[in-house]
Amino acid sequence: MSEKDDKLAIFLPSLRGGGAERVMVNLARGFVERGLQVDLVLAKAEGPYLSQVPQSVRVVDLKSKRVLYSLPGLVRYLRMERPKALLSAMDHANVVALWAKKLARVPTRVVVSVHSTTSIATKRAKNMRGRMMPLFIRKFYPWADAVVAVSKGVAEDLLKIADLPKEKIRVIYNPVITPELFAKAEEPVDHPWFRPGEPPVILGIGRLTEAKDFPTLIRAFALVRKERPARLMILGEGEERPKLEALVRELGLEKDVALPGFVDNPYKYMKRAAVFVLSSRWEGLPTVLIEALALGIPVVSTDCPSGPREILENGKLGKLVPAGNVKALASAIAGTLAENTRQTTSYDTYTLDTAVKRYLEVLGVL
Repeated sequence: MSEKDDKLAIFLPSLRGGGAERVMVNLARGFVERGLQVDLVLAKAEGPYLSQVPQSVRVVDLKSKRVLYSLPGLVRYLRMERPKALLSAMDHANVVALWAKKLARVPTRVVVSVHSTTSIATKRAKNMRGRMMPLFIRKFYPWADAVVAVSKGVAEDLLKIADLPKEKIRVIYNPVITPELFAKAEEPVDHPWFRPGEPPVILGIGRLTEAKDFPTLIRAFALVRKERPARLMILGEGEERPKLEALVRELGLEKDVALPGFVDNPYKYMKRAAVFVLSSRWEGLPTVLIEALALGIPVVSTDCPSGPREILENGKLGKLVPAGNVKALASAIAGTLAENTRQTTSYDTYTLDTAVKRYLEVLGVL
């Protein structure tokens, strides 16, 4: 049995609400629009992005409690379906994908993608598996046919920790800008904070995790709030929620800070925000920053590794401040609110069409 020239597979742990998952769903849609068969293979088919998977994409549920446990199922899938290429995302899923190809002994081309600054993320990992990831990367990433880094910073970081030839790493920016982004941005918002005459809303978006450093954003907002009326809304869900809610109470900001959780359409909030703030300690390529710029929203970002400096063109398109610096972040937010200027920028580099073409080249389809 030969490999199927028109079938591509994408392997992920799940479709929980994260940037990498959203990117893969966008790519799946782009692939099927090019006339390809696409299987979205999930260690466990769960998460809010499941509802956004196009009907023409087949979801394969390996029904595994952990990504590692999905290895036998992925091996069986590769032997039976023999896709032309397999694209994976997230470091632990990447390793499992590489093991699966080796065990399945199929000619499927395997491309792994890296969406975060691995050296920083692994140092802060809370379990042994996470802390061991650099070792796994050095040992197994050379098995990949290609490695995609979502920013130049991520690529440079990989070269430092992995024994990979430079030519094996390809930088492909995420497919962030889609027609749906602009359509969804125009949908109405029924939240009272966005009614005419209300104080400006400062917006943060992302999973409530240590990497996003929302405590620094909340503390910076407290300083801004002392100087002028304003509100802070953070969209997203995650394990840091109790800590963030406690901090809001400690600072007496209950009436001015909202944590609505994960929302299906963050763009309608983004479109109406006075300023978008990225407070992360580390990133890969923060898609929300690109989305905010595309919608013409003023942005403030930490100068964290990796991505913000590339996206903001060294501060030309938005203010950059040191990560973890509350006063600098507050000052940048206050200054941006005072300027009250908006600009719309074209981002051909981050469009779905551009990313799909480059991924198909790496996957060996074009």
